[in-house]
Amino acid sequence: MMKLAGVVVWYNPTEDDKKNIDSYLEDLDILYIMDNSEKKTSIEKNKKIKYVFNNENQGISKPLNEAAKMALKEGYCWLLTMDQDSKMNKDIFNEFANVLKATDTTNVGIISPWHDTKIKEEKPIERYTNPLEVMTSGNFVNLNILNKLGYFDEKLFIDGVDIEYGLRLNKNGYKIVQMNNVSMKHNLGNIEYHKFLGKEFMCTNHNYLRQYYMARNYRYIRDKYIGMYPEYCKKLVKIKGLLFKIFMYENDKCRKYKYIFKGIKDYKKNIYGKLVEV
Repeated sequence: MMKLAGVVVWYNPTEDDKKNIDSYLEDLDILYIMDNSEKKTSIEKNKKIKYVFNNENQGISKPLNEAAKMALKEGYCWLLTMDQDSKMNKDIFNEFANVLKATDTTNVGIISPWHDTKIKEEKPIERYTNPLEVMTSGNFVNLNILNKLGYFDEKLFIDGVDIEYGLRLNKNGYKIVQMNNVSMKHNLGNIEYHKFLGKEFMCTNHNYLRQYYMARNYRYIRDKYIGMYPEYCKKLVKIKGLLFKIFMYENDKCRKYKYIFKGIKDYKKNIYGKLVEV
């Protein structure tokens, strides 16, 4: 198989988070650890690891972009993007190799496994499908297409970075290949299901900061892509159901409400990047 680079973005990683790299390091030629922590994280020396200490929380998009540019400069065509709390398995790497052998990937922007979350959704029966977007962790990103289209949107900081890039790929005639016969566990918030008057509601229990970024960034994405994907974009910013679920079932209600509306206000003011709390 061709040489393969990987990147993981750390922010105050636990010992378990640090050990997660063992699940994929063997299958990579180089791993860029982009550390957003305030203090350097101790790691064992390994010739495959390039550790970059950012000395601050730079979010997701900027460290991913820095790693992608380093990988391109060093001659890599594909970059595995990982969350710090995610693990990979050998089956995913093997299926990725199968896709590369059997498919013309010049038009493929991302190759992704099926993400196994607590969301109740039916897994496609087809071996491969082409979704509009996929979650960042576990993705194999085509670096030549990333370089051609423009990198991950640094205005967004976190939340929606993967959505925006997926929609951008599709809008420009590229596709995402989702490998449905291999999967990886993915923690999407702290998902819980509740029933009210016979109807089931899913709560993600994202904290107030995540609610801020989602409220702000999803409206930015809506404005950018609603002309091509109207139904998807309208669903992305629905707020009544979200406010109801937070009120009924989640903790820290007042602060979440405050930051949701702050996110909407900042979106209207064209304020992006990292939230500066006062």
